[in-house]
Amino acid sequence: MSSPQQPVHAWDEPEGIAPRGTLVLLPGRGEHGGVYERFGRRIAADGYRVRALTDPSPDLATVTDEAAKLLRDETLPGPRVLVGSDTGALYAARLAARGTPGLDALILAGLPTASHAVAAAPDWEAELDRRTACPTHRGRLTSDAAFRRGALTDTPPVELPALDGISVPVLALHGADDTVSPLPEARHAYRAMPGVELVSLAGTRHDALNDLTHRTAAATVVLFLERLRLSPDVTPIAVREDLA
Repeated sequence: MSSPQQPVHAWDEPEGIAPRGTLVLLPGRGEHGGVYERFGRRIAADGYRVRALTDPSPDLATVTDEAAKLLRDETLPGPRVLVGSDTGALYAARLAARGTPGLDALILAGLPTASHAVAAAPDWEAELDRRTACPTHRGRLTSDAAFRRGALTDTPPVELPALDGISVPVLALHGADDTVSPLPEARHAYRAMPGVELVSLAGTRHDALNDLTHRTAAATVVLFLERLRLSPDVTPIAVREDLA
């Protein structure tokens, strides 16, 4: 018996604009694709299609299979990029390490570190403080009946894969003020991945795509995507010149 297809939140390029690529997004603990509406709309406005699934943790095989199907879907424009946030980044890295067909690049946000246990937050406000300082996103999570509170303490069902086995270009975004997955530990994990671009976001907590710096995060993603479109080596386009 086949598993039911998971709901997919979709945002497309504006009418009359040629699509420039596709992002398939795996959310983190307690989340669903709709949590990334602001990110999806912003990326779509620049011509990229975004398909966001639900938190894979409760049904890992079904959700990651759906992500793999989307990456193989030739009706979706390339390059096709897998995006993961929190534990979604673990699952995205796992798919990349397996050499999933159709995958052109990887974007990881708030990658969890196995050595850092997360204690339960005493209340909802404390959990929000760990996730984000953005008042808009805090309000969104607070009013979202589909969001599962307390999930940040859940132990991921899989461990971080061997990052040195990932051959596609990788952009990593991480909050400088992340207490769920501290930046120094994430930096240590990423050292095993050749060629990764790790970008830390000042004043940002765990929800790197949805914090106060969400505009900068989205802009960094778009710059990466534009470089990817020109070359799999993601050669810089905007180059700061030395005037000395």
